[in-house]
Amino acid sequence: MALVAPSSLRRLPTTARQAPAPSAAPGLRLRPLREPRRRPRHHLVAAAAAATAPLAASSPPASTEQRKHELLRAVQETRRGFAAGLDQRAAIEEAIVRTSPTHPLRVGVEELGAGEGAPLDLAALDGTWRLCYTSASDVLGLFEAAERLPLLQVGQIYQKFECRERSDGGTVRNVVRWSIENLLEEQEGATLMVSAKFVVLSKRNIFLQFEEVAIENIKISEQVQSLIAPAILPRSFLSLQILQFLKTFRAQVPVSGPERRSPGGLYYLSYLDRDMLLGRSVGGGGIFVFTRAQPLI
Repeated sequence: MALVAPSSLRRLPTTARQAPAPSAAPGLRLRPLREPRRRPRHHLVAAAAAATAPLAASSPPASTEQRKHELLRAVQETRRGFAAGLDQRAAIEEAIVRTSPTHPLRVGVEELGAGEGAPLDLAALDGTWRLCYTSASDVLGLFEAAERLPLLQVGQIYQKFECRERSDGGTVRNVVRWSIENLLEEQEGATLMVSAKFVVLSKRNIFLQFEEVAIENIKISEQVQSLIAPAILPRSFLSLQILQFLKTFRAQVPVSGPERRSPGGLYYLSYLDRDMLLGRSVGGGGIFVFTRAQPLI
C-alpha cells in the first residue's frame, strides 16, 4: 500500500526565506558599511624597518669634545705615529673624518666645530702647537733614525704660528727638540728649526714657502761641561768662552735665494679650535694632529 504525504507537507520550500530588512526609523538614514582602508605596502615596510632599526641609529651624534677625546685616545699609544699599525692608522683616520656608511651618524672631528664654510681664524691659529700624531714620512723618518741610532733622541715637535694681527698669512716654524745621549741634555739638548712664510689661499688652504733650516739652543750635558771647565778648578777665560759659544751657537742654512726657488707646499687646515689643530699636507704628505702647548721660550 502506498503512503501518501499530507497536503501540508507535499510542497516544502527549497530555500530559506530572507527576513525582511528592518525599516529605518523616521528621520534616520542608514549608510552602507565600508570595508577598512588598507595601508599601502610601502608604509608597512617603513614601519617594520623603523621597529627593527638599532637604537644607536636614533641617538644624536657625539659632541665635538667627545670626538676630540676619542681621537686623542686613539693616538695615545702610537708614539706620535711611529708605532701605529695599519688598523690603528685606519681607526685614527676614521676618528678624523666621517666614518663608513655603516655608521652614518658617526662623524669625525673634521665634520664638527669649525665646518667647511667658516674662514680660517688666524688669531686662533697663532701660537704653539705640539705634535701628537702624524703619518708624514719625513717626520716618521726622524723617529726611525732615533730607533736605529741608540745615542740619538728625538724629543717634542712643535709648530709655531706667528699671525695674530694678520689676515693674509704669517710665519710658521717647525721646531724639533733633539739630543745626543751623554753629549747634550736629555731630549732637549738642541733644536732643529725649519722656518717658512705662509699665505692664505682659501678658507682652509695655506701655502708654505720655506726659507731656512737652523740648529740652535745647544745645551751640553753636565759631563761635557765638567770636561771643558772642571768644577774643582777655576774656570779660565778660554773655558768660559767655549761654554758661551756653545750656548749661543746657531748654524743656519738658507733654502731660498735670488738664484733658486724656495721649496714650498700646500697645507690644508681641516680643523681648528682653542686647543686642537688638524692639518693635512696636500699631495700625500700625511696628516697631523696637534694640541695647544705653552709658548716656546
